[in-house]
Amino acid sequence: MARIIYRIGGKDRIDFLQGLVTNDLRHLESGPIYAALLTAQGKYLADFLLIGDGDSVLLDVAASHGPALAQRLSMYRLRADVTITQTDLQMRRGIGPAPDGAVTDPRHPALGWRLYGSETGDDGTDWDALRVAHLIPETGIELTPETYILEAGFERLHGVDFRKGCYVGQEVTARMKHKTELKKGLTRLAIDGTAPPGTEILLGDKPAGTVFTQANGQALAQMRFDRIAPDLSAGTARLGPLPE
Repeated sequence: MARIIYRIGGKDRIDFLQGLVTNDLRHLESGPIYAALLTAQGKYLADFLLIGDGDSVLLDVAASHGPALAQRLSMYRLRADVTITQTDLQMRRGIGPAPDGAVTDPRHPALGWRLYGSETGDDGTDWDALRVAHLIPETGIELTPETYILEAGFERLHGVDFRKGCYVGQEVTARMKHKTELKKGLTRLAIDGTAPPGTEILLGDKPAGTVFTQANGQALAQMRFDRIAPDLSAGTARLGPLPE
């Protein structure tokens, strides 16, 4: 997926981002962090990686979401000493030995490394199969404007910090963490056949969820947990729990 790399500069850059995104910018001292920007209602707007780079922060976001994210960040800037600039940097990634200057993807060890410079591309990895195997959602596919990040597995992917204090959408996210039991979420299912991403999953005639990325007989699906059963359908595909 094409990416845009923005540079966030200015002396207020850390405090500015700290008050907006789901993760704690103090973790940047240890390496890249994964985070999201939410609506005030706690729903997903964009997810991205943040990488410390001297006196600035690089923001690595899907190209499909970059311009809208930059516009929204600019709206929040007000009088803060913050600059938001689109760079010419490209992102290259892989899962083998990391080249000099590469950083580790903070979401999951299986996602390997990312290198920012003049080249783009990857090492031929089947990233969809990797994401399905490790239950990792993708911008614009499993992560949509209706997504609550805890239902998408952000806690497991190190994308949210519950001790950092306020950020946009924090109250809803904290309530889902501490006061409710999640009734639906991203899961892997066995699948026989294929279905277009976004196809509704049915248990008989009852809506049970939505199927997304598929690879190697498995699928990522946003599911109601009480309707995960052996006889699910999505179009002509048949789905069910993975064998123990």
